[in-house]
Amino acid sequence: MRAVTSTELRDHLLRGKPYAFDPYRGTDLAQGVPRPFKAAKLGLEPFRYCPLCGRRMVTQVLPNGWTARCSRHGEISSYLFEH
Repeated sequence: MRAVTSTELRDHLLRGKPYAFDPYRGTDLAQGVPRPFKAAKLGLEPFRYCPLCGRRMVTQVLPNGWTARCSRHGEISSYLFEH
C-alpha cells in the first residue's frame, strides 16, 4: 500500500474553507445541506467521507479521538477541531 503524503485535506480544513461533500454521508453539498446527526453537531462523530472528493475514508476511532485518511488528500485527526 502506498503511503499518503498529501496534506491538502488538512490544509483545507485549517484554512476554514467550505466542504464540497458531507463528511458524514458523502453526499454532494451542491445538492443541498443534509440535516446533521446529533453526534456530529456535538463533535462526537468522526469524518467517514472526504469533504473534498466524497471518497470513503479509512477512519480509526481511538479512546482519545479519531483519525481519517483519504487516499488522495491525506490524513486528518480530531485534534484539528479541538479548541
